[in-house]
Amino acid sequence: MSGTWALLRLASPQLPIGGYSYSQGLELAVERGLVHDPASARRWLEDQLRLNLARFEAPLLLAHCQAAAADDWDRLRTLAERHGASRETRELRQESRQMGYSLQQLLEGLPELDEPSRALLAGIGEPGLALAWALAARTWRIAPADALSAWLWGWLENQLAVLMKTLPLGQQAAQRLTSALLPVLSEAQAAAADLDPERWGSAAFGLALASMAHERQYSRLFRS
Repeated sequence: MSGTWALLRLASPQLPIGGYSYSQGLELAVERGLVHDPASARRWLEDQLRLNLARFEAPLLLAHCQAAAADDWDRLRTLAERHGASRETRELRQESRQMGYSLQQLLEGLPELDEPSRALLAGIGEPGLALAWALAARTWRIAPADALSAWLWGWLENQLAVLMKTLPLGQQAAQRLTSALLPVLSEAQAAAADLDPERWGSAAFGLALASMAHERQYSRLFRS
């Protein structure tokens, strides 16, 4: 299979793992007025990319993909445990577990999933999204760096979809935001690749608080 097709398949919003159903606290930020126009939306997303994803989420996901590609199953298990322990709220943990489970179900139904990957999934029980994503990249022969690109792109697309439903943000405004944020996306990708594991970490207090409050938001479109 063409590497391009595989990458598009992994990055597609049609991948049946339910990413579109979560807002990662953004819906609460809109409800509270923290995000209220394109400028404040850009600031929120830039902060997430630079202060959270680039410093922890992205390097951790990249390491998952590298370990899976290298058949380093012990390291992959250790990384998966770290990923699970790092979910700061019930909502974020449920999101990772649900999406990881859905991707596991998809992979286990595919003939191209190899036996070592099947054995790992069978032994994990409840894989998080990062682990399942890494195994999908391995299965479809996607390079770790490209798998990270697909994950970052999916994150940005999902956040823009949230804004279009809640702010609301028009499609043309969303495309202008995409143009403004693509350089930041590239910066986050490069920073994640260069960051020493000893320096992984972020303190995204605002995101954690928004996620916790979203669990109890009275009226919402997105899951918690």
